Amino acid sequence: MINFYDSSLFFDEMFEGTQPKPHYRSFYRKLAMFSQEQLEEKYRQAQTSFLTQGITFTVYGAQDGTERTMPFDCVPIIIPHVQWATIEAGVKQRVKALNLFLQDIYGAQAIIRDGHIPRQLVENNPYYALTMKGLKVPIANHIFLAGIDLIRDEHGNYHVLEDNLRNPSGISYVFQNRHVMKEVYPEFFSKHTIRSLDKHIVYMQKALLAHRSPSMPAEREPKAVLLTAGMYNSAYYDHVFLAQHLNIQLVEGRDLVVKDLKVYMKTIYGLQQIDIIYRRIDDDFLDPIVFREDSLLGVPSLMAAYQAGNVAILNAVGNGVADDKAMYAYVPEMIRYYLQEEPILPNVKTYHLGDERQRAWVLEHLQELVIKNVGASGGYDMLIGPHASEEEIALFKQKIVAQPLQYIAQPTIKLSRAPAFQQGRFYPCHVDLRVYVIKSDDCYVLPGGLSRVALQEGSLIVNSSQGGGAKDTWILKEDVQHAKSSSGRTILDGTV
Repeated sequence: MINFYDSSLFFDEMFEGTQPKPHYRSFYRKLAMFSQEQLEEKYRQAQTSFLTQGITFTVYGAQDGTERTMPFDCVPIIIPHVQWATIEAGVKQRVKALNLFLQDIYGAQAIIRDGHIPRQLVENNPYYALTMKGLKVPIANHIFLAGIDLIRDEHGNYHVLEDNLRNPSGISYVFQNRHVMKEVYPEFFSKHTIRSLDKHIVYMQKALLAHRSPSMPAEREPKAVLLTAGMYNSAYYDHVFLAQHLNIQLVEGRDLVVKDLKVYMKTIYGLQQIDIIYRRIDDDFLDPIVFREDSLLGVPSLMAAYQAGNVAILNAVGNGVADDKAMYAYVPEMIRYYLQEEPILPNVKTYHLGDERQRAWVLEHLQELVIKNVGASGGYDMLIGPHASEEEIALFKQKIVAQPLQYIAQPTIKLSRAPAFQQGRFYPCHVDLRVYVIKSDDCYVLPGGLSRVALQEGSLIVNSSQGGGAKDTWILKEDVQHAKSSSGRTILDGTV
């Protein structure tokens, strides 16, 4: 049984005081039926399942070996239907606006001309790709897959923490977390009606193939590949999983060649033309002629074929300008400008340190704030003021003064918590949620997403590279409070 903790300190996903919330009651009753020994044995089975399937990630620079299994926790995040409907609408709205922004800044730049976003914030951005100016991408879509990171504050309200529009990783873990959960904890599913993940990979496959080039003959089926940096990449398992399930070839740069402004894959039968590249390497490494000349990961002249309209690259080149942490603060304005709508999901308040007045205030309140490097990810080069030492605060003060445009500041939000079962005991951990949006002609949201958990007790960092783990995410098909079946019996947790 879960040892109760003080759930009043933070918003708790599962508990209200000492009682489980209505949508968790059925799960809680099932959980209470297991002994300590049974839970520990199931925990070992789950970790073994991840290991035997090769579900791992790489931690660069780790001294004790780089290859690790994703720590998994058996207590799922359960989201009622009505809450999910709001999340779904909010992330769709956000991705649509961000795609229109990318079209605009590589085209007419109307949002800059009309004074809604400073020109220097776009054109001085290191991720702004001049090679994309005037280029029309297939189906006018720059964002094939987005990962929108959400958090909940102390009142239970969702906020967008970050947009990931370049190479968002982790979608394979959504499917594998569910697989392992069903395999090791089948008892939990007997009394719940939750949104299934089965067949949803088909939506991703259809969206991928929809990006066929306009110049491509209508009678020919498009040929797609997934371009990886190779087995030493931190997200290589993600690449392998997606290539297999999308039924496309997994390739490295050396497997592709450009001839007559067309891209071909080398095969034992000769060259085969490629129409769509789902790339999982960064812009800088795509083409050594245009970007980093020392790159061994990309394909020479790939950008020339891209600019000629003979191949689609997903996600599009230059997307980083839209998910930069400094640009993040302007996304609500993008939604108003392009869609004439108010944002459904709010941002976290953000201070721009290039502004002298904001910077002066932030430097006096570092101990209260979170400081982030606008170009970093994975929890690196970040200061969490309330948990930082005087030396760390002094160091970040120097960094901000030296490069104010490189950092942003945000208030420390009391991230929501949920119970986790690790090392033989239950304890509360902070969580967030990465929601995956798949876009082609329309937007599709994978039901649930990746719930990430800060397994180090008291930590606010959920990234796997920093000691975080993952939970399964359940979306209930129907609301549970006061629901009635046709026979008049009360339905709890979406079950009769």
